Parts: sequence; structure tokens; C-alpha cells
Amino acid sequence: QVQLVESGGGLVQAGGSLRLSCAASGSILTIDTMGYYRQAPGKQRELVATIARGGITNYAESVKGRFTISRNNAKNTVSLQMDSLQPEDTAVYYCHADIVPSRSPGRDYWGKGTLVTVSS
Repeated sequence: QVQLVESGGGLVQAGGSLRLSCAASGSILTIDTMGYYRQAPGKQRELVATIARGGITNYAESVKGRFTISRNNAKNTVSLQMDSLQPEDTAVYYCHADIVPSRSPGRDYWGKGTLVTVSS
């Protein structure tokens, strides 16, 4: 069974850094786009950053220059380095990936989410 397992997150002061990681496991044929989304209390889930299999990245305007997304195709992992964190970055962060399992049609998968709290 394919799943995404997240790690990282936690509490940090404004201006600090955190690193999120996500690993896809199971019987996987290939993974296309991977990325992170976030959902703050009372708000809709929004895109943070994505990275294509070939390495092309896309960032939300609010995180450009502060967050860096990377991936390891051999290990089926994606990471999000978050620097210069601000209180408005506080949210539950969700890993996302477009995965083609080895024995079923491809679809998008979500992690369970990890909480990032930035104190002022």
C-alpha cells in the first residue's frame, strides 16, 4: 500500500528554521510531482511548493526566497527547508505526491500532515 510518511515540524521562534521531510513507501512505479501544501486555522489549504521529477520547482509568492524544496528520486523523498519563518507560516503542512503504483492507476496521495508553529 502506497503511503506518504512525514517528519519534521514543531515549534520555532520567528526568524528560525525548520526542515520537513516526506518519504513515499510501497510498491511504486514512478512519482511525478511532489510538494507541500499548508492549511492555517480557518483558512483553505494552499500550495507552498512543488517540484517535478526533473527538478523544476514552483513556490507560493509568500515563501519565495525563504523556503527551498528538494527531492531524491532514488529514495522517493521530498524535503522542504524553511528559513526566516514568520508567525503567518503557522499551519499544518501536508506532503503531496502524484504517484503511479506498480499495480494500480496513478493518483495523488497525501500525508497526514505535520504542525508547524512559529511564535512571535
